[in-house]
Amino acid sequence: MQIGEAARRAGLTVKTVRYYANIGMVIPRQDETSGYRIYGEDDVAKLQFVGKARRFDFSVEECRELLGLYEDRNRPSREVKALTMKKVEEIDARLVELQSLKDELSGLAASCDGDHRPDCPILNALSGG
Repeated sequence: MQIGEAARRAGLTVKTVRYYANIGMVIPRQDETSGYRIYGEDDVAKLQFVGKARRFDFSVEECRELLGLYEDRNRPSREVKALTMKKVEEIDARLVELQSLKDELSGLAASCDGDHRPDCPILNALSGG
């Protein structure tokens, strides 16, 4: 199948599929007559796998590692779990940071009267004042 169909079936954009092919995440065969990349069912499965992993915020390199583990039927699952637990820790740290940002921004919003006057504590805080 051509790239548009592979992208649709994988739930990705054509641009994303092209990028994954360019970096060797998937290696579609080249049609000798048209020069187009032709994607098979295995390519679509890999694209779906990488797409899901990216939604969990795994980096491209982490996706490459996970894909390698997925393809290695003799791999121990502890490697996969270790990568996953590391990602959970990273997400937890980001959640703490986001909660702190939310609290600070909520405090700024509460300190602003939001009326007709030009004085604004939000803008003052953002400008370092």
